[in-house]
Amino acid sequence: MPKPSVQAVDTAPTPATPPRPAPSQQRDAFFDNAKYAAIVLVAVGHAWEPLRDGSRTVDALYMLVYAFHMPAFIVISGYFSRGFDGRPRQLRRLVTGLLVPYVVFETAYTLFTRWTDREPDRPVSLLDPLYLTWFLAALFLWRLTTPLWRRVRLPLPLALAMAMLATLSPSIGNDLDLQRALQFLPYFVLGLLLKPEHFRMVRRRAVRIAAVPVFAGAFVVAYWAVPRMTGGWFYHRDSAEELGAPAWYGAVMTPVLFACSLVLVACFLAWVPGRRLWCTVLGTGTLYGYLLHGFVAQGSKYFGWYDPAWVQRPLGAVVVTAVAAVVVTLLCTPPVRRALRWVVEPDMRWLFRREAAEPAGGQAAVRG
Repeated sequence: MPKPSVQAVDTAPTPATPPRPAPSQQRDAFFDNAKYAAIVLVAVGHAWEPLRDGSRTVDALYMLVYAFHMPAFIVISGYFSRGFDGRPRQLRRLVTGLLVPYVVFETAYTLFTRWTDREPDRPVSLLDPLYLTWFLAALFLWRLTTPLWRRVRLPLPLALAMAMLATLSPSIGNDLDLQRALQFLPYFVLGLLLKPEHFRMVRRRAVRIAAVPVFAGAFVVAYWAVPRMTGGWFYHRDSAEELGAPAWYGAVMTPVLFACSLVLVACFLAWVPGRRLWCTVLGTGTLYGYLLHGFVAQGSKYFGWYDPAWVQRPLGAVVVTAVAAVVVTLLCTPPVRRALRWVVEPDMRWLFRREAAEPAGGQAAVRG
């Protein structure tokens, strides 16, 4: 899963470049607020998973959240990848911000699940992403292909066609979770195409008001669909045949789910505040919350936190939701970021050759 991502700006002024404003002056609070809200939904969704069998309402909420939380993350990641064109600084950030954390957390999650799932022989495979790490692998691939998507004609229809074809191909396999990377690709490409005015459009008061009945209607549809439809369609990790449907279903479901998810993403963004709040600073640490909360989610099953009968009741669902939100919030805080920056955002200048100063236009390399 969940989507999940840190918005950051590289700064390396050259003598010919005027001093850059402080980071706090560059950041848009809206996007940090959106990323914080999205990471909370990711954590809550994982916390709801063990409660789905005992409650149709929880299952419907789970399906509703999964319809838009990772698409929202990926659209924002694409939006902040627009400036990626493969310059040395950007490639270094790609390695230190995605590839290295992928290797570290793929290994860590494998070792952790050996213990929690009592599978001591589970191999460490860097080609088969485990649990949350698929997003790092996918974002690495998406960002590498960004220059291509910025130059081809009709990039969004092309990305949708690739996603549709992926659902027809159960033979794609699990290498780097390529099936999921291809099926989520249209959301990333859409983010590349968006401009600031598009986000201003969804933040209008009329859209915020319309989002209320839209989400209410979506919940009703999800409640109806729970016994009739597998939620696996929203994971985007399997072909249609692997979900027990005829192959052609995938070609139909892909654009339908894309349209539905985008409507919900727009409604979600419409509710995101644009001013600085207590949680705004936490939006800069969502990658930490994303990568770390999985250990809590996995450990909760091992330690039997869901075993008491009251947890399976409505009050239990409320408590689980609140605990998940608090835990992921704490994991996004500055103290956690400072303590674990060496592993999530390592400084590996020793690995790279020193490059000549880049042109002023090439200094901004954003991370989603």
